[in-house]
Amino acid sequence: MKEKTPNASPSDNKKSYELDRFDTAILRILQTDSSISNVALAEKVNLSPPACLRRVERLRQIDLIKGFVALLNPEALNAGLVVLIGVVLDRSTPGSFEDFEAAVQKISGCMECHVVTGEFDYILMIRTKDNQSFNRLHAEQLLFLPGVRQIRSFIGLREVLSTTRLTF
Repeated sequence: MKEKTPNASPSDNKKSYELDRFDTAILRILQTDSSISNVALAEKVNLSPPACLRRVERLRQIDLIKGFVALLNPEALNAGLVVLIGVVLDRSTPGSFEDFEAAVQKISGCMECHVVTGEFDYILMIRTKDNQSFNRLHAEQLLFLPGVRQIRSFIGLREVLSTTRLTF
């Protein structure tokens, strides 16, 4: 891997690295099947197993690989309903954002929380069993989030695209 000059903001301590064809191939394969053995991965990218392992470890060290996970079937685990939630806070102060962000960590089934621009301050993605369980979650948890002025819910009717793969 060739090191490039940092292109991040001064507050970001991470360096940017230029990926070569081996790194790119490794990342693409691991995005598809992270359970592949190092020997099989090395064979697919035309490297020796030790060289391949060193590259994977380096990609982990520089945080290009954040971890390895199993992708679970949400429907089989009673989490088939996707609800996107727009949240508007009462005030736009650092304290109100901190309080909300700490509280949202504890919401059952909350998979993602993003600070956004536009009409909402945050967008949440929640997975739950069904409308009834979402209604219970709304009444027991969402209504008690600190500093919230407005919550708007959007229930997913049909999944068109869901992927964990990044394009690069």
